[in-house]
Amino acid sequence: MKSVSGSQDLFRGALILTAAALVTKILSAMYRVPFQNIVGDIGFYIYQQVYPFYGIILVLSTHGFPVVISKLYKEQLSSGNRQEATRLLSISLFFLTIIGVSLFLTFFLGADLIATSMGDRDLGTLFRVMAFPFLLFPFISVFRGYFQGGGNMIPTAVSQVGEQLIRVITILSLSYILIQKGYSLYLAGSGAVFGSVTGGFVGLSILGYYFLRSSDGILQNRYSFKELGNTAIPVIKALFIQGFAISISGMVLILHQLADALNLYQLLSSTEMTIEEAKIAKGVYDRGQPLIQLGTVVATSIALSLVPAISGEKQRQKTIENVRFALQLSLLVGAAAAIGLFSIIEPTNIMLFENANGSFVLAQLSLLILPGSMMITIIGILQGMNHSLFPAFIVLGGFGLKYIINFLLIPSYGTSGAAFASITAMVIMLMILIVKLRKVMQQQILSTSFILKVLLISTLMGLFLHLYIKAVQWLVWEHLSVRPMSALQAISAVILGAVFYLVIVIKTRLLGEKELLMLPFGSKLLFLLPKR
Repeated sequence: MKSVSGSQDLFRGALILTAAALVTKILSAMYRVPFQNIVGDIGFYIYQQVYPFYGIILVLSTHGFPVVISKLYKEQLSSGNRQEATRLLSISLFFLTIIGVSLFLTFFLGADLIATSMGDRDLGTLFRVMAFPFLLFPFISVFRGYFQGGGNMIPTAVSQVGEQLIRVITILSLSYILIQKGYSLYLAGSGAVFGSVTGGFVGLSILGYYFLRSSDGILQNRYSFKELGNTAIPVIKALFIQGFAISISGMVLILHQLADALNLYQLLSSTEMTIEEAKIAKGVYDRGQPLIQLGTVVATSIALSLVPAISGEKQRQKTIENVRFALQLSLLVGAAAAIGLFSIIEPTNIMLFENANGSFVLAQLSLLILPGSMMITIIGILQGMNHSLFPAFIVLGGFGLKYIINFLLIPSYGTSGAAFASITAMVIMLMILIVKLRKVMQQQILSTSFILKVLLISTLMGLFLHLYIKAVQWLVWEHLSVRPMSALQAISAVILGAVFYLVIVIKTRLLGEKELLMLPFGSKLLFLLPKR
């Protein structure tokens, strides 16, 4: 009975963290729409040049180091080594503080140099503001690792949601106030980046509150440098290798944004574009980021909730079934989101960002949802099966590949070339990860017929949506430039497309009764299954 209870606690804790991650990712994607409406495309370009660096901090303090610390801490507690467990936390804090201070100094003192290397020296102030969260991430990481290792996921979940909520409120309120008072877009961008500071302080305060409420006497432990040094090397090695491996694996989309931040604007401004035109083009291109993020969140949230079951399952056949279902969901939802958004991108663009500028490029970027969703799911599966290093190398390689292809395509094809560079790099990364997963599982997980059926049904849905959009345009042509009409067009298309897709998927038995019952509200859809 004890093992069953432990398994239930693990799954319950994983669900809590998954729910918190889902809320924070949705908040992180959705705030960018009103923010872009406030500051415009140039203001959005300014913010997006710095955002990937904050995204890296966020992954380090939520996805990377806390996971490793919690694992090591739990191992010590399970062995009855409480003193070693608390010493582990001290070593982790010391090591991460060195990293945090080093990164703070790098970005604070080298802000102008970094900004100049990106082709826009005015970004220096934003980098100086962005440097401060690096001082907070060591404490946040250790606190979260401590609570997760002790089996208490609530503090981590509450702190993640609280941090993101305050950050979003700060970004929108400060940027709005600064723009209304006539300050420059770069100062408004600095105000937006300041949200990472306020959010970090709130997240740390929440964790500190829960920590002070715990009555395990951990604060009474004191260690000298000599005592810490005796056991520091294995802990630091685990943090360095496993922590960075897990962190990098969680930066699939962020590193692609980073590659664009590093050279897209520079390459655009080196063409016939003026500096202002290049900034606007980069800002319009960046409209695709919240769309991609929302699409991949929807496609991977349910699939990744199965990973704890994969990592905790000892029966090989059951593991294969869980892996197969996770990949099926990721493919089904990822394909629908990618092709659906591709088909309705123009009214969606107007609905969210006020005009149709860059719709062709955004349509290209929307296709990233499919390989991105599959990649994130496969990486989660491989990590659940203790294969963390390989995905990290692939993600880093994909970043390098994207960065290089940008140089080859952007001078001739502009932002469309950057979008194609992302698709190319992502597909190559996905193919390599699929080969790795097949090797680990020692068999093909998804049948070719299943993949082809999903792509065929998605294409049919895309054609249906394309015809629907054309029909609406023909009926109300003179009102299409009006934002509310575009919103109505886009939202109705999403609903109709989802119903069309879901009915065909169930009628063709791509998802059977067993799979439907595993989905939220799946029991309500059983009536659609064809009678045998």
